[in-house]
Amino acid sequence: MFTIALQQQQYKTYILSDETAGSQLEVVPERGGIITRWRVQGQEIFYLDTQRFANPDLSVRGGNPILFPICGNLPDNTYTHNGKQYTLKQHGFARDLPWEVTEQVTQDKASLTLVFNSNEQTRVVYPFDFQVVFTYELQGNNLKIRQQYKNLSSTALPFSAGFHPYFLTDDKSQLEFEIPSQEYQDQITKQIHPFNGNFDFSQDEIDVAFKQLASQSATITDRSRKLKLTLNYDDLYSTLVFWTLKGKDFYCLEPWSAPRNAINTGEKLTVLEPGGSDSAIIRLTANFF
Repeated sequence: MFTIALQQQQYKTYILSDETAGSQLEVVPERGGIITRWRVQGQEIFYLDTQRFANPDLSVRGGNPILFPICGNLPDNTYTHNGKQYTLKQHGFARDLPWEVTEQVTQDKASLTLVFNSNEQTRVVYPFDFQVVFTYELQGNNLKIRQQYKNLSSTALPFSAGFHPYFLTDDKSQLEFEIPSQEYQDQITKQIHPFNGNFDFSQDEIDVAFKQLASQSATITDRSRKLKLTLNYDDLYSTLVFWTLKGKDFYCLEPWSAPRNAINTGEKLTVLEPGGSDSAIIRLTANFF
């Protein structure tokens, strides 16, 4: 049985449930349309820093933040379009602004559709008209995110999009990775390194980008939690970013449509013609063993 409940917590929170499977999803539209919690068999899949989440002046560290219209940061937080310079902060603005719920479904799955439209605030830093539509679908141990990106401008719309899921872990030394790439770029030093399936978690921070992906699926096995997570993404996504901080009980494996600074370099950048649209799906599957 599938249900959707609305709770007034600090923010209005939609709780999607698959009661038969014991899975739940919590979505907070007004805080960047974010999924804050995902439970499978009663166990938390996502990490959430609840103190940061309670402070609207801080970016959310946890759940599954939305990245749009850029992924990562820009040099000096600036880009140039048609000879004019604009300021756009790290990961864009979609994760900070409210989204609107437009549809709820509890037949065969629990799904919630949210819309984010350009407005006066977004046009100051990103001079385009757009609409982004996401549908979050919960069914069993699967979380699917359907996305549609629409250009409502009279000019071409350049963007990149992605997600920044924070996965909860008890012991990073028990993590095993299957990422479809033999190399990554260190996003701090810009150096390319071979990848053999392991990371050195003694570092204070790991921030690397896999740009040469051989398939559209990656898996992480967490032996300490007896959890295998599978991330499937379609061909909009060109890059996987892995990020973690020493001493924190999370790691992030982030699907990005383009690498950092693409709005300046054009690398893998999506450009929609006026009236054009693009769609994408990512799917997360959590299996306990």
